[in-house]
Order: sequence, then C-alpha cells, then structure tokens
Amino acid sequence: MNVDHTLAAADSWRRLPAAQQPSWPDPDALRAVTAELETYPPLVFAGECDELRDQLAAVARGEAFVLQGGDCAETFDGVSADQVRDKLKTLLQMSAVLTYATAVPVVKIGRIAGQYSKPRSQPTETRGGVELPTYRGDSVNGLAFTAEARTPDPERLKRMYHSSSATLNLIRAFATGGYADLRQVHEWNRDFVAGSPIGERYERLARGIDDALSFLEACGADPSQFHSAGIYASHEALLLDYEAALTRTDLRTGSAYAVSGHLLWIGERTRQLDGAHVEYASKVRNPIAVKLGPTTTPDDALALIDRLDPDREPGRLSFIARMGKDRILDVLPDLVEKVTASGAQVAWISDPMHGNTFTAPSGHKTRHFDDVLAEVRGFFDVHHALGTHPGGIHIELTGDNVTECVGGGDEVLVDDLHRRYETACDPRLNRFQSLDLAFQVAELVRDRPLVGGFARQPVAA
Repeated sequence: MNVDHTLAAADSWRRLPAAQQPSWPDPDALRAVTAELETYPPLVFAGECDELRDQLAAVARGEAFVLQGGDCAETFDGVSADQVRDKLKTLLQMSAVLTYATAVPVVKIGRIAGQYSKPRSQPTETRGGVELPTYRGDSVNGLAFTAEARTPDPERLKRMYHSSSATLNLIRAFATGGYADLRQVHEWNRDFVAGSPIGERYERLARGIDDALSFLEACGADPSQFHSAGIYASHEALLLDYEAALTRTDLRTGSAYAVSGHLLWIGERTRQLDGAHVEYASKVRNPIAVKLGPTTTPDDALALIDRLDPDREPGRLSFIARMGKDRILDVLPDLVEKVTASGAQVAWISDPMHGNTFTAPSGHKTRHFDDVLAEVRGFFDVHHALGTHPGGIHIELTGDNVTECVGGGDEVLVDDLHRRYETACDPRLNRFQSLDLAFQVAELVRDRPLVGGFARQPVAA
C-alpha cells in the first residue's frame, strides 16, 4: 500500500473553499502546530471506528437506536473527572430507559472529547462600540471579550488534543470499570423517578425495567455482561487543519481514517457539495453524519449520498435532521421518502435542539423542553407514517443542574435562566430534563409501534 498516496488523497480538500475557518493571524505558527500534531498518537483507532460503523449499519437496518449527546461546546476548564462522569452518567441513564423501551441495542455516542469548535453566523461581535472576533470555541480563542482572548491562537489546537485525550481516558475508565453496571444505572433512574415532580408518570416503565432485570437474573444471565458499556466519541469536523493533522492511514487496509474521533459530522453551515468539508469527509473511512436543516431538498440529500456514500454501505452515512418543531412535518417526509426510494440505507437521527432556539426577554439564548419534545414527536410521526426507522436522537445536554433550557418536569422558568447559565455557546438540557426526555421518548415508542426492532414487544400500557 502507498501510505503517502492515501494521505495525499485525504488532503484534496485544500483545493476547495472551506467555510467557517478561523482567520489565523500567523500562518507559520499554524503550520508549526499542525506539523507537531501530525506526530501525535491517534486519539481513537481505526478498528473502533469500524465497530461503530457496524453498529450504525444495524441502526440503518432498523435493528438499533442511537443516543448521541453532550455539550454544545466543550471547554478546557470542563475536563474534570466529576464533569465527565456526570455526562456519562446521564447518557447511561437515558440509554437504559431507551434500551428497555425500544427492545433493541442503543448505540451510545457522546458529543465529547473533541467538540471544542463552533461555527458562527458572524465573524465578529460588537459590544459597547468595540468589535472583536467572535468566539469560535476553546480550540480557537477565548470566551472573554478582550482583544487578547479573542485572537485566534493555533497553540489551542494542541490543548484541544490533550484535553480530548484526557477525556477519552476518563470515559474508558468509567465505562469499563464497573461504573456502567446496569443495576446501578437503574437505581439512579429509580431515584430520578422518585424525586421527579412528574415521577408517577414514569413509575410503570421503571417497574417494567425492574421486572426485566429480575427475569435476566432468574435465567442465570452473567452479571458481568452488564458491568461495562461502549461509548463512542463524536464531534463536528469543523477545523480542517486539525482534522487533517490527525488523519492516519490504517496499515490493515490502506484506508485513511480521522483519528480525532470515532464519528465526525458536517454541520448545516458547511455541507456545501463543492466545499472542503464534504471533500475531506469523502476521503476518510470513519462513519460520517451530516446535519440537514429546513432548507435541505431531496436533491441535496441524494447528492450528499453520492459524494459520501457512493457504495451505499449501511453504517457509513447518517442524516441528522434539525428542522425545528414547526417545519419537521413539512420538510422531513419528502427527504426520507426520496432517500429510501433511492435504495440508500442511511441512519436517520433527530436533532431537536438547534431548530428550536429563541432569545428570552433577559437576553439569554434558550430552548423550551416542550418544543424539543414536539420535534422528536414529529420525527417519530414522519417515520411511522412512511414505515421507516427513526434511528435515534442527538441532544445537547449536560450532567449538571444548569438553568439554560426552560420547562421540563422539574420546571426551569424563564426567570431562572440567570441562576446557572453556564454554556459556552448554545443552551443544554440539564440532567433532569435529559432524563425527562428519555422517559417521554420511551412513551412515544410505547404509543407508536414502529418498524424494525420497534415492532418487537412494546412497553405495556
């Protein structure tokens, strides 16, 4: 195999326009940093990416469900054992509920260990007559509104690598060291149900999980099978200089892999067919996702399939729909119908967060839990009507008790937003709201018997 040729092919994006890239003030400093990154060990391995692609193939076939969640934008200060543990705990609790409700494996993917970069609608921000570069995530510049903090600094790319490495080490330790024990996760959920103001609503489902675990033990199931969990890392492949520096050739196959994360996605602002992001993603072997907003046409979706999944390989490509609660029923049916008719097997995932953002009177950017749930419900309704598989949900969440999104069973009011509004960018569901969502998605599954794995035994009413 020709390793140099493979990596040169993966570098073809440099000939195309690349949206949403920082204006690095010193190109030589950027080149020095990326040259150093090229010598660093992989953050993830090609074989792990292949395992995730196989699991996403099961999602595309209707045999599994995706739970993808984590911070809107990770911060370097957020890399602590407590914060990583609490995010993982929330994902595990949600996964336990969804696994029972759907009766299929739940593929657990974090927006984690690499989600340090954000696209922005404007290149600059003005406050009090002072104009500075916009904050693009800790990988580029600082959140403080000063000229020094807001100047893009390529040295931050190395800190992103090391922060991602530390986070992955923590995830692997927690996930395989007994923290993911299914009995323990269920006890956390029992505590949530007992303490929730609307916990009575979830009591029946929680009892059903109790009965299922007791049945497994009575059948002699090996408890060690339920003491660990596979957690995959994903992020938006936004900063192409960083991604290119962390592209490696797999010596088994000669294929190029992005070793910055298991799954990379292309955002709504960077999915141009003639752009650098689609070109880069087309050259790596990782599973790839693309965010599809309300302006997406069936022709757009089909063209993305031709570019990113020309061999029509289940598990290679996922579409993450982010339409907004008022557009989901208008836009998504035609996309799903035309893609399905083409014979492509993609995994369909709902992102009910990004299309439902509004600004509160206090000036805080926020989302209402009911709007998030309404888009998820619309996503399920579309697939139910078409006889296709709603493959998962993609949520911005945290394990902390923040006050960034309003609503939920333990209701956050608009007047509460200032109390713990801690996000570096977009508002996240807190732990209680995330678990509310998991239980209510489980109710959707109960009420809407669906195709694929969902046609199995639904939760009893």
